[in-house]
Amino acid sequence: MLKILYGGVIALLLLVSCSQKETTINCEESFDKDWKFIRADVQDGQNINFDDSDWRTLNLPHDYSIEDLPEKEGIKQIGPFSEESAGAASTGHVVGGTAWYRKHFTIDKQDEGKTIKVLFDGVYMNADFWINGHHLGNHPYGYTAFVYDLTGYLNPAGQENVLAVQVKNEGKNSRWYSGSGIYRNVSLLKLNPVHIDLWGVYVTTPEVSKEKATVKIETQLVAAESAEGLRLKGELQNADGQVVAKWNLPVDVKQAPTVLQTELDYPSLWSPDNPALYTAKLQLLDGDVVIDQYDEKFGIRSIDFSPEKGFLLNGESVLLKGGCLHHDNGPLGSAAFKAAEYRRVKVMKENGFNAIRTAHNPPSQHFLDACDELGILVMDESFDHWQRGKNDQDYHLYFDDWWERDLESMVLRDRNHPSIVIWSVGNEISERADSSGLEIFKFLREKVLSMDDTRPVTQAICHFWDHPGWDWDRTIPAFAQMDIHGYNYQWKNYEPDHEKHPERIIVGTESFPKEAFDNWDLVEKFPYVIGDFVWTGMDYLGESGIGHNNLDNENVGFLPDWPWYNAYCGDISILGYKKPQMYYRDVVWRNSELEMLVHEPIPDGRKELVSMWGWPEEWKSWNWEGNEGTPLQVAIYTRCDDVRLELNGEVIGTKNVAQKNSGAQQMDIPSESRPIEALAAYFDVPYQAGELVAIGLKDGNEMVRQSLKTAGKPAALKVVAETETVKTGGNDLAYFNIEVVDSDGNLVPNAELPVEFTIEGNGSLQAVANGNPKDMKSFQQPHVSTFRGKCQLIVRPGEDGAEISITAASEGLESGYSTVEVR
Repeated sequence: MLKILYGGVIALLLLVSCSQKETTINCEESFDKDWKFIRADVQDGQNINFDDSDWRTLNLPHDYSIEDLPEKEGIKQIGPFSEESAGAASTGHVVGGTAWYRKHFTIDKQDEGKTIKVLFDGVYMNADFWINGHHLGNHPYGYTAFVYDLTGYLNPAGQENVLAVQVKNEGKNSRWYSGSGIYRNVSLLKLNPVHIDLWGVYVTTPEVSKEKATVKIETQLVAAESAEGLRLKGELQNADGQVVAKWNLPVDVKQAPTVLQTELDYPSLWSPDNPALYTAKLQLLDGDVVIDQYDEKFGIRSIDFSPEKGFLLNGESVLLKGGCLHHDNGPLGSAAFKAAEYRRVKVMKENGFNAIRTAHNPPSQHFLDACDELGILVMDESFDHWQRGKNDQDYHLYFDDWWERDLESMVLRDRNHPSIVIWSVGNEISERADSSGLEIFKFLREKVLSMDDTRPVTQAICHFWDHPGWDWDRTIPAFAQMDIHGYNYQWKNYEPDHEKHPERIIVGTESFPKEAFDNWDLVEKFPYVIGDFVWTGMDYLGESGIGHNNLDNENVGFLPDWPWYNAYCGDISILGYKKPQMYYRDVVWRNSELEMLVHEPIPDGRKELVSMWGWPEEWKSWNWEGNEGTPLQVAIYTRCDDVRLELNGEVIGTKNVAQKNSGAQQMDIPSESRPIEALAAYFDVPYQAGELVAIGLKDGNEMVRQSLKTAGKPAALKVVAETETVKTGGNDLAYFNIEVVDSDGNLVPNAELPVEFTIEGNGSLQAVANGNPKDMKSFQQPHVSTFRGKCQLIVRPGEDGAEISITAASEGLESGYSTVEVR
């Protein structure tokens, strides 16, 4: 019987097709296609007779901040970037503004008498909604899902209706790239007068063991009219489609939620290593007629937290190898395509992460579905600020009126996901340690637990950079309220705080990449430190250049100015490739025995300064033409005792590896240009083309080796599609990765060449990118320059089956080709 706490549901309203005319069953259908759009404010855009014939027609999801701006005389801008950006470097120099969407649709005759609702998964931000000229309401927060009832304002079946949306992303309202518009999916719900409420199914697993689990499903019904003789049928299917339990019982719509409960023998338990999902099939019947149906996938698992044992998942210890992620999808902007959301989660898992913190807002439904299906643990976070803002026009203006509704949206939508193990209600809140903040957190925590008492609640606490003179002990009352204790960049306080507060269960909610070892060493040592979330797992747009490095004679601010647009602090690039810090983390996490990187040349007399969120300018490359004879810094990261370095068969030397930071001062490691001290050895090697080999030694015996070879001149473009097939329907994407290779097919890691794309067949260009954090160009033109030998093309498939063929060309190189089938 489920020992906790919970078996989560992928909160899908997976209803059967609306085409089943022989029944009156409910349905949910995609409402993403054929919206009219204009990037401007217009007068009377809500009116049903407004002429939008010259507006652009598009399919959702859509982010207009990532789109190219029209030329503007006297204004510095390129692609989506403009010096008129209200958020400037914070939001990646992009522009928001006001825009309108209009959706023309009709209701079928068979749907007359039904309740018709529209469900938005997220609109950024401060949006107003009208149906046939009637104002439905305003939704300020850009990251929560919400629904409007259209029923009373619809025209008779067969007559046209118009749903109008005005989006207002105005002023300084975000600390990072937010995007603008209806950037997540939209659904139309067609519901019988008696139906299962939106997010009204709550699945828990009160007892769980390897031998037995209890599954409890609470179902809340909604009745627009009196109803008797209703029954709720259900069956439980395992991952193989086998029915393992059934229910059939009478229900009373006037009473509390209907409870279905059963016991399963030898359940398949959900975990990152085994993300097993069951399906609960629920049917609401009026007599013999099915009037509502849900198919909900869920996982069975238990969670437990304690300072003595740490975090236990299904009774076994799990250390959280975490990364914080913002919500954007790099060159796609914030558009939450299902394919892009799944890809981000997949990339994180393939790189060794088992946990994600959704910083600093609820993610899309697709993102959480991916975490459930692929096996990633989640800290689901609600707010970046409460009553006190961090920008003049941000959510603090709406917090008092909206926090409860937005928290309900997050928890009710998300509480059935097995991947979510911790709720977070705030990040680096200004009032975190004063009386008002203590009172707010109390209300937030109580509200969360009233909807889901199966998970702990936390917030992320940082030092008082915003309250000069306050000492760390001012945090004690705030921490005393938490179930799990979130620390941002405070690993040095873990041990002293544990001495004073042994009841705390500490998690590093943010950490610097350069301090990966320091943080992880404490996670491995002490059960009361349950994990670490680096800032960040992947690069993101906005907070431009927070992960920069520069020479000591360069005047660079906290956020470098134009042309930086990418934060560049991620372990993984916006293309999905490992960056240098990810290779180091592989060694820290014991996923790799040895990694070797080479620092680009530093001018004589200069030193490199590295942002706390940055990394030294070192790469997996032995292509340094023009620097022959110049000593280059070679970094070897390993847990071996010693490393030997060879160049073209000749031994350069053997060095001991610094295993801990505390011993680094004895290891001849300079501080400015070599900030990574633990698990590191450094060599200065005069550059000579050929093969550089690092050999890891333990007790004098070779354990591992890695080499870097000088690639030849660029000869061709290599194109690799990430998948062989993609689907029609609007939410799939075809990713093509392009590399500059030499005549032997080796990546040329220093190649920065222009590439032109040709797309043929059933697809259109969605984005191009190269990962260069300061290469400001359009994401939506069919050309891009490579960065460190690589670039990427993303194509959106059309509606008809066929195939997508792409050609990548660059002058003087053999072109590359690839094809993807569309189904």
